[in-house]
Amino acid sequence: MKRKLALSIILLLVLSLLPVWAEEAVDLGMVNRIREEGFHRSQVMDTAFHLTEVLGPRLTGSPQLKAANDWTRQQFEAWGLVNAHLESYPFGRGWSYSAIQVRMLAPRTVPLLALPKAWSPGTNGPVHGEAQRVDLKSEKDFDRYRGKLAGKVLLVDDPGKFEEPDTPAFRRFSVADLDKLGAYKVPNDDGRTDRRKRAIERTQFRKALNAFLEKEKVAATVEPSGLTNGIIRIMSGGSYVSGESVGVPAVVMAAEHYNELVRLLENDEKVQLELDVAARYHDDDPQAYNTVAEIPGTDKKDEIVMAGAHLDSWHAGTGATDNGAGCMVVMEAARILKALGVKPRRTIRFALWTGEEQGLIGSRMYVQQHFATRPENQDPKQKDIPWFLRTDTWPLQLKPEHAKVAAYFNLDNGTGKVRGIYLEENAAVRPIFEAWIAPFNDLGVTTITPLPTGGTDHMSFDRVGLPGFQFIQDQMDYDTRTHHTNLDTYDHLRRDDLMQASVVMASFLYNAAMRPEPLPRKPVPQAPPPPKKKAGKAGEEESTP
Repeated sequence: MKRKLALSIILLLVLSLLPVWAEEAVDLGMVNRIREEGFHRSQVMDTAFHLTEVLGPRLTGSPQLKAANDWTRQQFEAWGLVNAHLESYPFGRGWSYSAIQVRMLAPRTVPLLALPKAWSPGTNGPVHGEAQRVDLKSEKDFDRYRGKLAGKVLLVDDPGKFEEPDTPAFRRFSVADLDKLGAYKVPNDDGRTDRRKRAIERTQFRKALNAFLEKEKVAATVEPSGLTNGIIRIMSGGSYVSGESVGVPAVVMAAEHYNELVRLLENDEKVQLELDVAARYHDDDPQAYNTVAEIPGTDKKDEIVMAGAHLDSWHAGTGATDNGAGCMVVMEAARILKALGVKPRRTIRFALWTGEEQGLIGSRMYVQQHFATRPENQDPKQKDIPWFLRTDTWPLQLKPEHAKVAAYFNLDNGTGKVRGIYLEENAAVRPIFEAWIAPFNDLGVTTITPLPTGGTDHMSFDRVGLPGFQFIQDQMDYDTRTHHTNLDTYDHLRRDDLMQASVVMASFLYNAAMRPEPLPRKPVPQAPPPPKKKAGKAGEEESTP
């Protein structure tokens, strides 16, 4: 009896220890070294200064972005990384602007705050025109304006709205916010189909509108910023695709100034405007480039762990928070690991993507070149829409390198500190990430959400079945002030947050490179089932849209 009791006690002790044995191993000594290097010898703000204030905005295809490609490659080399190089992919024409002046000349003279839309043409010197408010929402509207717009400066949108904001301009996640974020939601369409449809319609209409305005010899177009208080949020207006119409000079104006013009017109005042935009296209090199560099692995060197952020930006500011911040963190993580002389089992590869703002083009092309491809889309209805909006084709065709990717980590939500990570519905990695973030709970890294998130380069990996993840970040003033605006500058970066994010990124990369196995994967994506059939009239069947 005593022997059985003793055996039972031993068995219970063994069983109680099994969860401990099964826990993910974390090298806390290395965590300490990473924290010490990242917090006491950080160079992240030196990188920030050069990337934003020396190199400036980095529109895809522009000379400024190509200068940033060269500088980041050289910086990786200077830190001792290997295989630092640029990988090209076909993009199209580049564009840049060097000056803009917009004035109202009548009923009084006053300078107006405005910036040109990317890939829209310059004015080739000052142009003058009478302002006219127009309503061009679809191609059906063209007929009533045809032959009446030559030489006019068109105000093409409704006045900017000045409403009391529902959320503060600057905020961090609260505990309640993070708790809510951590709850799983059963997947549904969530309006994605409608959003994609509207995006296609906008793209097609913009092409038609550019051609119409050019044919009608319109002097220029003006539209209001979607933000107020002098903040100009701006993207593209012309086209980077060679051979497509670029339309006429197009500017986005501070909402306060735009609304003033609209009110004058509504009160029957004649408004005369002058625009002088110095912009040019760059057709010498139709390629765009991703910057890539590595810390070589040892016994598992053929397997790779990757970190990435997008180097390209819009042109209104200097691309500090979108997404210079992510690039600074990825580069600083590389510097930290190299400074510590780590010898990872797997190769750690760092990638700074371009073309993200035009549809994740750089990362998608990289994934296509290295990991997986799809059959070319033969649908004639989709040949005139951007390829990133086209319906996926099947089957997914995996390349040999696909099996070698252990993990990909992305940072692209501004300057805010890391608060956790999105699992992208990969439940198997939860216990692993829980162990990895535990040493950083004191830095506010506490949340693991099963939810997916969109809009950035980890999606290029996830959509082909690779374990790609995006970190959760404090929102700060990203959505309210800096995202795609003239305020996206160095002053809106947060030094302590960037240092914290760099330390977390370096630790995740080290853990992923050293663990015995790659991170668990979700099943490789499969073709969706065909549309359901529903009964039509007289027993006929129809496809459900």
